[in-house]
Amino acid sequence: MSNPIMMATTRQDAIRTISSEFLWDLGGEIPENGDMLPDCFGKYVFNDQVQRQRLPKPVYSALRKTIETGAPLDPDVADSVAAAMKDWAVEHGATHYTHWFQPMTGSTAEKHDSFLNPTDDGGAILEFSGRELSQGEPDASSFPTGGLRATFEARGYTAWDPTSPAFLRKSEGGATLTIPTAFCSWTGEALDKKTPLLRSCETLSTSAVRLLNLIGESHVSRVMPSAGTEQEYFLIDRQFYRMRPDLVACGRTLFGARAFKGQEFDDHYFGNISQRVLRFMHEMENELWMLGVPAKTRHNEVAPSQFELAPVYSKVSVATDQNMLTMDVIKEVAERHGLTALMHEKPFARLNGSGKHLNWSLGDNAGKNLLDPGSTPHENLRFILTLTAIIRGVDLHQDLLRASIASAGNDHRLGANEAPPAIISIFVGQQLEEIVQSIIEGRSPVTGSQEETIRLGVTSLPELPRDISDRNRTSPFAFTGNKFEFRAVASSQSVAYPAAFINMIVAESMDYLADQIEAKGGPSTENIQAVVREALASHQRILFSGDNYSAEWREEAARRGLHNRPGTPEALSDWVSETNLSLYERYGVFSRGEAHSRLSVQMETYANKVNVEAIATRDIAMTMILPAAMAYQKSLADSIAATEGAMGPEWDAQILTSQREVLALSSKQIADMKQAIDNLLAIQEELEASDYGEAERAHAYRDRVIPAMDAVRECCDLLERLVSDSLWPLPKYREMLFIH
Repeated sequence: MSNPIMMATTRQDAIRTISSEFLWDLGGEIPENGDMLPDCFGKYVFNDQVQRQRLPKPVYSALRKTIETGAPLDPDVADSVAAAMKDWAVEHGATHYTHWFQPMTGSTAEKHDSFLNPTDDGGAILEFSGRELSQGEPDASSFPTGGLRATFEARGYTAWDPTSPAFLRKSEGGATLTIPTAFCSWTGEALDKKTPLLRSCETLSTSAVRLLNLIGESHVSRVMPSAGTEQEYFLIDRQFYRMRPDLVACGRTLFGARAFKGQEFDDHYFGNISQRVLRFMHEMENELWMLGVPAKTRHNEVAPSQFELAPVYSKVSVATDQNMLTMDVIKEVAERHGLTALMHEKPFARLNGSGKHLNWSLGDNAGKNLLDPGSTPHENLRFILTLTAIIRGVDLHQDLLRASIASAGNDHRLGANEAPPAIISIFVGQQLEEIVQSIIEGRSPVTGSQEETIRLGVTSLPELPRDISDRNRTSPFAFTGNKFEFRAVASSQSVAYPAAFINMIVAESMDYLADQIEAKGGPSTENIQAVVREALASHQRILFSGDNYSAEWREEAARRGLHNRPGTPEALSDWVSETNLSLYERYGVFSRGEAHSRLSVQMETYANKVNVEAIATRDIAMTMILPAAMAYQKSLADSIAATEGAMGPEWDAQILTSQREVLALSSKQIADMKQAIDNLLAIQEELEASDYGEAERAHAYRDRVIPAMDAVRECCDLLERLVSDSLWPLPKYREMLFIH
C-alpha cells in the first residue's frame, strides 16, 4: 500500500506551489497589437490566397474547380500543386509532411515522412510528388475496423481532401506540412469518420439542388452545408492532474466529494477571466488564427474552471477538421502554461459537464442561406421547404441523431440539469411554430413584425431588435435565427457523424418533398402548399418549446411516440436497423458493412472505456484511499487508547463517546468500501473473461459495472469528508477547481 502521509504531503506541496507562483511560460507567436491580426490569420495555411500567388493560373483554376465542384484532379495538376506546397512549407521550416486523418478511434492520426531523398552522388534533394500528396499508405492493421478487415490485412490508404486546406504544425524543432485526408482500406471501405461526411455533403447538394431547381431557382448548382462548432472544456493545474490517476487514465474524476462551493451562485458564467487563463487564451487563439481557424468568442462557462471557445462558420468538412485541430491546440497550449485541458463530457460529478454545439446551416453557390427566414418567413418558399425537410428528417430519423452522439462520457451528461435530454426534439420558437400551425390549418399566420423591439425601460439604452425566436438552452436541436444548433454533441467527439447524419436525413426529406410535388403534377402554389401541409401535419410531434429537462416532457414525449434512448448501448443499436441500412445505401453514406463496423467499434469502445474506469476505480480505492482511511482509523484508535491510558482507572467512559462514534463510522465505511471493491472486482473480472458479443458486453458493463463503481465511489466520497485532510492523497474538488 502507498504511504498516505507522503502522498498527502505531496498534495499540500503542490497546493502551496500553485498558490505562490505561476508555472507557465509563453512560447507562441503573439502579435503585439491588433493591427497585425489580419496579416497573421492563416499564416500557416496553404489557403486560397497562397494558392493564387504560387500556382500557375491553369493549375490554380483546375484546383479551384475540384474544390468547388468535386471534379477529379489531373495527375499533372497534382504534381504542380505538390511542388508549390512543398516549397511553401520548406520556406516556413518544414522538413516533413504527414497525411492527417480521423480513424474510428475518435481522435486524429498521422505518420510523418521527410521531404528528403538521397541522390546517387551521396547528396540529397527535397522532393514531393503529386502521388505523395494525393495518396499515402499507413498501416491499417492496428486501427479499429469493426470487422471490415482482418488483423493481418494491413494495407490502408489516405486520400488527399483538397476541400480542406493543408497547414503547418510548428514545433520547437521545425514544422510539419499537415495534409487533411480521408482513410480507406485496400478494398475501398471507409475506415474513418471523414469519408462518410464528405459523401453526405455530396448527396445533400444533389438533393437540395433538385428541390430548388424544381421551384424555379435554376441558378442553384451546388448547396453546401456549413458549421460552427462551439467547444467547451475545463482547465486545471497540471500538478493536480498528475496527482489524479483517474483523470490521467479516464479523463474524469472517479472520486471526489462536492466542494464547499460549486456553481450554485452562477458567478463563474461569463465572469471575469483570470489573468493566467487569459494568457493561455491569448496564445491559444493566436495559434488557431495562424492555422486559419476563425476563433471568435471566448468566455467562462457555468462550472468553475470551465470555458468555451466558438468559431465563425466554415464549410462543414473544414469545420470538422478545424474542430479536431482546435482540441489539439487547446491541449498543447495549456501544457505550455502549466495547465491541463479536460475535454471529457463530465470530468467532475455534480457540476455541469462539457458539450460541443454543432451550429449547422445550408448555403447555395450564390451565397444565400437556405435557413434565412427573411422579413416574412411564411412567404419565403425556400426557407419553408428547407424547414419542412428538417422537421420531417429529424422526426423520422431521431434515432440516428441520438446514435450519432452516443458515448460513455456523454451518458453522464445528457439529461442532467445542464444538457439536452436523450429525447430528440426541435425548438423553432413561437413565431415559427405559429407559422407551422397556420400552414397545417390552412389559414394566415398571426405573427409579430420581425422589427419588433425590446424596450429596456432606460432612456440611455438603445432599443434592441427582437430575434425571430428566443433561445431554448434545454432543446437538443434548436433553430437560432438562421441555423440549427445541435446541442447534444459530446465535447470530446468529432462532429463528423452528427453532421453526416443531419446532411443525410435532410437530403432524404428534400427528395421526398420533390417526389411529392412532382407526383401532384408539378411545382404550383397549390401543390407545394399541399405537400408542405401534409409533411408538417405528419411530423409536428417533434416540435417542443418547453422545458426539456422536466419529467412532464418525458411523459409527453412518450405519449407522442418519440424515442427515449437513455444509454449508449440502446442508442447505438439503431445504427443498423433495416430502415437505416437502406437509407445509408440509398445515399451512399455507408455500405452495410461500413455501418455494421461502426456499431461494432462503438460498442467495443463503450465497454472498454467502462472497463478501464472499473480497473482504475478498484486500484485507486484499494491502493490510495483505503490506506489513507486506515491510517486515519489507526490515529483515532491510538488517540482513544492514549486518552484512556492518561485518564487512569477512574475515567468517565462518556468522555470518549464522540471519538468512538467517529471511529465506528470510519470503520464501517472502510468495511463497506472494501466490500464494494471486492464486488466490483468480481464483476469486472467475470466480464473480462466472458464470451459475450459486443452488444451484450456493452449492456453488461452499463447495467452491472457502472452501479458497482458508483457503490465504491459513494463510500470513498463519504470517507473524504471524514478522513483528516492531512492524510487525504488525492487533490480535492475544492482545490482543483478553485486554486489556479
